[in-house]
Amino acid sequence: MILAGDIGATKTILALFDPDNGPRFPKETMTLSSAASDSLESMIEVFLDGKDVRLERASFGVAGPVLDGQVLLMNLGWRINQESLVDHLGGIPVDLLNDLAATATFIPELEPEDIFTLNKGQPIKQGAIAVIAPGTGLGEAFLVWQEDEYLAIPSEGSDVSFAPTNALEIELLAYLLERFDHVSYESVCSGLGIMNIFNFLKNQKKLQEPTWLAERLLDSDDATPVIIDAALDEDVDCELCRATLDLFVSILGAEAGNLALKVLATGGVYIGGGIPPRILSKFSENIFLQSFTNKGRYSDMLSKIPVYVITNPNLGLYGAATLAMKGLSQ
Repeated sequence: MILAGDIGATKTILALFDPDNGPRFPKETMTLSSAASDSLESMIEVFLDGKDVRLERASFGVAGPVLDGQVLLMNLGWRINQESLVDHLGGIPVDLLNDLAATATFIPELEPEDIFTLNKGQPIKQGAIAVIAPGTGLGEAFLVWQEDEYLAIPSEGSDVSFAPTNALEIELLAYLLERFDHVSYESVCSGLGIMNIFNFLKNQKKLQEPTWLAERLLDSDDATPVIIDAALDEDVDCELCRATLDLFVSILGAEAGNLALKVLATGGVYIGGGIPPRILSKFSENIFLQSFTNKGRYSDMLSKIPVYVITNPNLGLYGAATLAMKGLSQ
């Protein structure tokens, strides 16, 4: 059996795979709270407790940069060490990779039902592919064609400095610079970023927060889904939430276009993460694509790049399993 995991800032998914069945069909899975744990090893113990399995290899996609076999989960404050995992799992080979690199690894295996097409475009065979994924944080990665297959490359592009594209975003940047030493794209283009935008529009632009919304936010452990649901609900009147989501989608489009230019993603741009599948109707309003293509002399080129929303939530897990299976076959 193979043990694979998708370790995020909010939740961790662990699964057992039979290599003969492929990476789409885990034999058993478990979702655990990352914040409620103090290490990946402790979550593995919970998952494997009582199971009589012989592991041959393990692979984990982790939300952070993997450097020299180690990764610090910034939003959790604990470190994952590849050598420690090898010892903990009895000496079997362990792959440790960035979570977006794990997601990117599985993109060549996507089926039509795994994606929602925003722009059909004109893909170039074997062209580079960009991946951007807003969830609790923001992740980025890309794929390049090497020999006879795509190779996933990790990136920490989400922590580059936020670059406003209009007057409102300039005000947003100024507002956040009064509160943070560094304002990155993750600061405005993630679950955490949605709350930053919301506070800016409420406190700086003086958009009204309805009493019912304030009560819902007070009762919620996570404000992001409350804001998103209110923005999409046609039966409630919340200009503040709608404006928050519009600005979020516009910034996401701009950064996706930036990434497409940086890696020349003629093979397509794939939008992952937990937020985009929940707001497909907002993508249909063209806010995203307007920002995506607004790149001056390269606007026409970007209009020809395919853009997809990944609707299958398990790509990080499947990608980690795919890497482990490739390791077994070598």
